[in-house]
Amino acid sequence: MAWLVLIVSGGLEAVWATALSRSEGFSRPVPAGVFVVALIASMVGLGYAMRTLPVGTAYAVWVGIGAALTAAIAMVSGEESASAVRILLLLGLVGCVVGLKLAH
Repeated sequence: MAWLVLIVSGGLEAVWATALSRSEGFSRPVPAGVFVVALIASMVGLGYAMRTLPVGTAYAVWVGIGAALTAAIAMVSGEESASAVRILLLLGLVGCVVGLKLAH
């Protein structure tokens, strides 16, 4: 259960990071609200997962998932350019996250 919560929390990290960017310095209320809710939910989930998973593993998985999804969202939305090298590097990051799960 901790792994599932951790994965969802990593996804929520991408949600709050994207919402933070789109809030334009908290001047847009809807993205700012999404940021606050997703941030709290993501942190609560990370904290829950850390009750049973080692802190280093949990944090690395949470950050890895969040970073990969945030970059993917930015590439899909056109906010950042996509290239074969960037996509391969993000896939490598996801592979490392999977490796941490398998090594646990």
